[in-house]
Amino acid sequence: MSAQVSLPADVTLYWLPLGAGGHCIRLNGRIFETLQARHQHRPGRDLYHSALQVRLGGQRFVIEMTPVLGGHTTDRGVVREGPVGSRILGRSPLFRYEIRRWRDGTIPDLAEAVAGPHVVSADATRAREVLRLTPLVPALVWGRDEARTGEMWNSNSLTAWLLAGSGHRMETIGPPAHGRAPGWQAGLAVAARRDVSQEHRVTSCG
Repeated sequence: MSAQVSLPADVTLYWLPLGAGGHCIRLNGRIFETLQARHQHRPGRDLYHSALQVRLGGQRFVIEMTPVLGGHTTDRGVVREGPVGSRILGRSPLFRYEIRRWRDGTIPDLAEAVAGPHVVSADATRAREVLRLTPLVPALVWGRDEARTGEMWNSNSLTAWLLAGSGHRMETIGPPAHGRAPGWQAGLAVAARRDVSQEHRVTSCG
């Protein structure tokens, strides 16, 4: 047991500008944020999406949510899929996303990451828990507020859900200064509901 606990490990968070490498997505993101800022009477902010890297012993994994790319799911460590836009549209591969737990994987446009890699923990227990939870994330509709959190579900929701569910101190984790991560609060809210549900089951069984 002591050998497992002493494994070198870390969980690293990367913040990537929304639409990095894709001018259309970046432009649409800026338009979206401009409209949101006007509606909420606040200054506009830079938008980010997130990805995780987990190292445990001699293994390294990349965890992120992306549109389905096709091909063999084992190539990219795909462990879960979900619909984009609506569950009806999600019947087509064109409107589906995949969640990757990709051993020795890569993060597209990693060179554009802002504020460098952010190591959020460096212990084997949390790293192992992030890996364990990845296939268990709720397959909610990407781009919709299906969980009624007040915010849409997206790649940032996945990251927040995993970090919160694996015991990280979320009050110290957030996007770069003057930035915003749409979907982040949705992930925290859904993770909190899961914690409450588990506590209720434990109390009831006890």
